[in-house]
Amino acid sequence: MKSLKIWGVVLCSLFALSSCDGELAKPAASGRPYEMMVVVDDSLWQRPAGRALFDVLDTDLPGLPQPERSFRISQTDPKRFNQILNIFRNIIIVDINDKEYTQTKMRYVRDEYARSQVILRIQSPNEKEFAEFVTKNTDRIIDFFVRIEMNRLVKQLKTKHSKLVADLAREMFDCEFWAPDEIQSYKKGKDFFWTSSNSATAMVNICMYAYPYEGPQTFNKQYVLAKRDSFMRMNIPGSMPDMYMATDTACTFVKPITVKHQYALETRGLWQMENDGMGGPFVSHSRVDTVNNRVIVVEGFVFAPEKMKRGLIRRLEGALYTLNLHKEKEAELELDIPEVEITASKK
Repeated sequence: MKSLKIWGVVLCSLFALSSCDGELAKPAASGRPYEMMVVVDDSLWQRPAGRALFDVLDTDLPGLPQPERSFRISQTDPKRFNQILNIFRNIIIVDINDKEYTQTKMRYVRDEYARSQVILRIQSPNEKEFAEFVTKNTDRIIDFFVRIEMNRLVKQLKTKHSKLVADLAREMFDCEFWAPDEIQSYKKGKDFFWTSSNSATAMVNICMYAYPYEGPQTFNKQYVLAKRDSFMRMNIPGSMPDMYMATDTACTFVKPITVKHQYALETRGLWQMENDGMGGPFVSHSRVDTVNNRVIVVEGFVFAPEKMKRGLIRRLEGALYTLNLHKEKEAELELDIPEVEITASKK
């Protein structure tokens, strides 16, 4: 009888634990990175309001050699939004009701039906305001979900990353950096290293290099691209003497961003091997190491002929955010999530 009482206590404790901690009962979110489920009435999805949201999500990712949309889009009617579909990783729920809402707003919740899930709800009194609102907030909506996915990747890299790249970053630049674990080959140069997966079909690469900081002019497009071309020409030659890596300056975009609460310059675009047929997309972050008065650049580039490249370059881009400079080694790695509790003007 005594043993039965003990087992009774254990079972009650387990029941209480599962009841109190709902997270234990939730499944892991389904879907692949950058997949999006839109929950909206079927007929509304085909009208201008639904097309406005589709156009936001259908925006092409810049800096790729062929058009590739920012997200993979699926849609379901609320009547079909069941226990199979509600565990999707990224969900947008559209709710248009003039009796419930006097203004358009959006807000997000995490882990409502599944672990590592984000649901963005957009509520509006009418379709016209909804269409105007999502169009006006295109960049906010895209940036929000991109950062959510980047944070998921950062968490994965924390536990599973290339030891080779981490060791090179620490030894050569006194930095902490995590790259995808399939990267296992390397080449070292002066203030430079190049690492690669060496895959014949979809090669992903990480480079890191440094040069002196010379003031704000260091961060203009011409200066950054000139430095890139100089390092790449010296360190990544082709198979013949007249072949070397160069930047396609006509297809390159730069913009200031914030990383670890500090200024950084993001550069993305296309690279090519001069006098050869090789090429592909790249993305880099240029940041100031104030302790050593230098600029440190970390870059990911892809060579994957005849393959889609969005997923490959996004994975490398997420890795760039793991770079911790000398003064930041204990910094929080999670990216800031942009504000999405946005409210439109009242009717």
